[in-house]
Amino acid sequence: MGSLFEELEAREAAARVRVEELEAEIASVSAKLELAREGLERLRIARETVAEVLAEMPGVTVDAGGPPTGERVASAYAGAERQVIGVLTVPNWQPGMGPDVLPAVYRHIVEVVADEPGPVRAKQIVPRIGLPAETGKIEGARSKLKRLVGRGWLDEDAPGRRADLGSARGPCRAGFR
Repeated sequence: MGSLFEELEAREAAARVRVEELEAEIASVSAKLELAREGLERLRIARETVAEVLAEMPGVTVDAGGPPTGERVASAYAGAERQVIGVLTVPNWQPGMGPDVLPAVYRHIVEVVADEPGPVRAKQIVPRIGLPAETGKIEGARSKLKRLVGRGWLDEDAPGRRADLGSARGPCRAGFR
């Protein structure tokens, strides 16, 4: 009968190891669950904060439990109209708008371009707005120039070359490669 007790002890030891493994797994899953709950709480707070901010904006209707309804509202951008869906840091150019509605770096780029008599390249703009002339900064400026062209702040007469915007917006020129 000694071998029967040895077999029971071996099974008990194996069961004890399995219980310890499961307890460790539960602790790991509990930690993951806590992190997920914290993330969920941050998202809930962010949604509520955005709803509060949008509710304070004139002309925006916010559903109490959800996002804004997406109705068209008058914008603070010189009477331009836009649909409230997300954040648009560089608004589409509208008559009567000045560079003062742009974020600082875009405003500086438009000012540099406006001060130049001819096309300006991205690598020429970067040091003028206070950034080092590194490849990453030049590519960032090129991206910003493309965004300004796409939103109507600058015109492009040929790929990589920005042309005069006309008398309505002033002598803004840009060019880049």
